[in-house]
Amino acid sequence: MNPFISKLLIIIARKRIKAKQSSIHVSKKQVVPLVRNFQVELTHATKEYFLILIGVFSAGFGLNGFLLPNRFIDGGATGISLLLENITSIELSFLLILVNLPFIILSSRMFSVKFALKSIIAILLLSFVVHFVEYPIITEDKLLIAVFGGFFLGLGIGMAMRGGSVIDGTEVLAIFLSRKLSITVGDVLLLINIIIFSFGAYVLSVETALYAILTYLAAAKTVDFVIDGVEEYVGVTIISDKHETIRIMLIENLRRACTIYAGKGGFGKTGDSYDKDIIYTVITRLELAKLQTEIDKIDKNAFIIMGKVNDLKGGMIKRKPFK
Repeated sequence: MNPFISKLLIIIARKRIKAKQSSIHVSKKQVVPLVRNFQVELTHATKEYFLILIGVFSAGFGLNGFLLPNRFIDGGATGISLLLENITSIELSFLLILVNLPFIILSSRMFSVKFALKSIIAILLLSFVVHFVEYPIITEDKLLIAVFGGFFLGLGIGMAMRGGSVIDGTEVLAIFLSRKLSITVGDVLLLINIIIFSFGAYVLSVETALYAILTYLAAAKTVDFVIDGVEEYVGVTIISDKHETIRIMLIENLRRACTIYAGKGGFGKTGDSYDKDIIYTVITRLELAKLQTEIDKIDKNAFIIMGKVNDLKGGMIKRKPFK
């Protein structure tokens, strides 16, 4: 890390420790863990905002370069905004904020205030890009517009999610309704988009609605490709020498349940082995960035295995937001 930034983090760590204790003297032993945490958070935050920035410009390209000039619509909150833009005189940049705002407020209750703030920043950036950035109009072929407009929009949505935010809030609503109504998130998203496309067919034309469905499918498949499905849970297996500290972090800091396996490691030709606990927990993909940050603070060399969880039944999944 840059020496200037490292010195700045040390100064901030010393000030924070002094504010919490009465003693003026701060030892190096106290400063080092806090500085390391700051470095991990800064590194992860930089990576996440970089992904969000890529996502914003990609979504902006899909909208300004393909969909908007040809009066196409899409599914989700973006589709609602595009539909309203077609039937009102309100600019799309303002509609993106207005339509997504209720979903962002909901996300602050479901996930965390930090997640909601990052999403607000992402949506504001997208609105700025749509309003001020000039993209070339790529093609007038309706099929290419539907496919590639959906592709770049889906790429933007997926990259923003990889960065721990959303630029289309209907996923948040879908997760919320799926928990309340005991139906899958995919079914909720399908119902929402059927309503949007039906209005599109009535207000614009059936042909436009059919192309909108194609745009939505292209966007949805791209999002799946980028993040392997935001609606799915992720099973995370963590193997670390600091397993007890990670277990406490999961339960107390992140408020997530976990299961502990008694495991044995084996390596080398002689088959040397050792006893250690293996931690297993289930979270959503929107929470994955936060979990990786917290694990890195404890053990950067932790072995983490992540796999899609297509369905859940029984047991207990914590619904409380991250702290």
